[in-house]
Amino acid sequence: MGVHEHRKSAPSSVTVGVLSVSSTRSLADDESGLWIARQAEKEGHVVRFHEVVSDDISAIREAALKAIREKALQALLITGGTGITPKDVTIEAIKPLFTKEMTAFGAIFAQLSFDEIDAAAILSRAAAGIIGGTVVFCMPGSKKACQLACKALIFPDLGHVVAHVS
Repeated sequence: MGVHEHRKSAPSSVTVGVLSVSSTRSLADDESGLWIARQAEKEGHVVRFHEVVSDDISAIREAALKAIREKALQALLITGGTGITPKDVTIEAIKPLFTKEMTAFGAIFAQLSFDEIDAAAILSRAAAGIIGGTVVFCMPGSKKACQLACKALIFPDLGHVVAHVS
């Protein structure tokens, strides 16, 4: 079965969680996370979880695993903490939990970012993979970066990706 047939048989709606990593934002002013949740709903997905967690490896892992386990998420979209400062630890927290990594996500996101912001794209990181039966995407915390990742890469094929994981 080719990609077009796979897409046709993929679910049009999946259960989604949003986890924002920030030591300065609250849920009320989580511009990127709120945008992701609203956009996911506009795309027809069901948002079961949205939380802000501090820039701490243990806190990020605990929040992600708890959300996956308790909310039965098919996809978890994590925003923030992907830069190169010492406080940016999302990739370090999540990547070791992947049973499979979707390496093309980070590479394609970097290319798309480079097309928009030139060499500054090297300052942020993105990753995606599978934790249990849940597909997890880690993207930068800026709203513009979230829009780029979600519109260009995540939402167009989310049902298709979830179908492969299930």
